[in-house]
Amino acid sequence: MKKLLLSTTLVSLLSGSVIAASAFTEAEDAVSYRQHSFQLIRHNMADVKDMLTGAVPFEASRLQKRADALATLTTLPWEAFTVPGADKASKDAKAEIWQNLQDFQSRGEQLAKDAKSLQSAAQTQDQAKVKAAFAAFAKNCKACHDKYKAD
Repeated sequence: MKKLLLSTTLVSLLSGSVIAASAFTEAEDAVSYRQHSFQLIRHNMADVKDMLTGAVPFEASRLQKRADALATLTTLPWEAFTVPGADKASKDAKAEIWQNLQDFQSRGEQLAKDAKSLQSAAQTQDQAKVKAAFAAFAKNCKACHDKYKAD
């Protein structure tokens, strides 16, 4: 019985990896995936910025929801840059991404870490901590855009 359970679990885990590894069958799918991921990041980021600048009322629960979303969303787009042909199918991404993929990926990892810091700061409901965490997050985001996003 233990062997059957172990075998079933192992097959399930391995099948999940195969499905995840083949999520993008076309370069255009990868480009669309990452563009939509960035669009969701931008939407959540804009709402946080609006709350922190007073453009809309500050709501701690809404801020937490946005920070939680960013903590997840910032982990999504990076694998889509490694799909063969995705460099040729993109109009918004500079060729430098694929020439410096390790740097680009490390910037993505840092953005995800910054999003986690923002998430933690949001949990405190201390606007000063949230502003500082958001500033670091936004600075990293902009630096990557400046280097790797086509105009």
